[in-house]
Amino acid sequence: MPTSLTCSKQTILGIVGLSVCTAATTYGEYASGATAGWMVGNLVVGVLACVLIPLAFLRPVTGALALAVLAAVAPAATPVSTFATMWTARNRSFPVAVAVGGAGAVAHAVRWLWVPMGGLSFVWWLALVFVGHAALVGIGALAQARHALLSSLEERALRAEAEQGRRVAEARAGERAAIAREMHDVLAHRLSLLATYAGALEYRPDLPPDRLSEAAGVIRSSTHQALEELRDVIALLRHEDDGLARPVPAMSDLPELLDEARGAGSPVIVRDEATDLAALPGQTGRTAYRVLQEALTNARKHAPGQPVRVALEGAPGARLLIEVVNPVSTTRSGIPGAGSGLVGLTERVRLAGGQLDHHLSASEFRLRTWLPWPA
Repeated sequence: MPTSLTCSKQTILGIVGLSVCTAATTYGEYASGATAGWMVGNLVVGVLACVLIPLAFLRPVTGALALAVLAAVAPAATPVSTFATMWTARNRSFPVAVAVGGAGAVAHAVRWLWVPMGGLSFVWWLALVFVGHAALVGIGALAQARHALLSSLEERALRAEAEQGRRVAEARAGERAAIAREMHDVLAHRLSLLATYAGALEYRPDLPPDRLSEAAGVIRSSTHQALEELRDVIALLRHEDDGLARPVPAMSDLPELLDEARGAGSPVIVRDEATDLAALPGQTGRTAYRVLQEALTNARKHAPGQPVRVALEGAPGARLLIEVVNPVSTTRSGIPGAGSGLVGLTERVRLAGGQLDHHLSASEFRLRTWLPWPA
């Protein structure tokens, strides 16, 4: 609901309620046998007090002090004056509320001098007046504290909701990046093999029939494997578990990866000084496999037919070092690249707790990676 509408309703209800209280107080004076002149004066003060109610809402301190002056003149202003004191305590600081409450108490004490309360001594009247105004200030301050607490809780709830929305957005962005990384890792290697063999068929149509048949068989096998791996990724993203998905690749699959690279025409020289690569834990093993897969795929794209040197070092309790070096070639395979493979690979290595560096010189491209190898 708009604030202006709420304040308007609040003001109208306050005016009606306080006007009724003022009328009741005036009637009480009449019933007690007050003179006609005093009744006229009391009625005039009561009307002025009702007129000042909007001022008490808009300017609490000014309105409360003005109404305290009227309360010092006639009892008809007492209901509106006491409300103004409480409203000031509700909307202003505690010291200001105490000062306004004190002014109201003094005004009522002064009124006793010419309008004494029958059957009640001045001392008791003074005590009641100050206790009553202290209670009004306390009630208003308590209402202000409650309102501040509710506003604070609402603000915290809004902040928490915004923070939750931000976390959801970050989680979705992370999921999209992970999906893109996995799709690239799965398909780039297979598709580069397909392009290599298809290029051989295109540029060497004079190959013997047995070599043509072998190349066609490799294309068919690579296509089948690419489709199977793509199906596994999609099933994983859909949280499907039908028992058909193969285990994710690890360092135990490195010989097969090297054979594929060599079969595609890239001489791969491996220097393995690592201790039991097959024993690498799950995430480290998968990350190491993806690093080598991406390095061999890039070498096949950018330096087809050139020798690739792979060095592996490490042991449990230390770290695994992977270094892949291939010459720079002016000949390109014609396989398009988006340039995002190394970016995604760097992020994957960092998530595994490692580090990846790559350097391109005039003669060679060097990729160096280290990964933690828990004991």
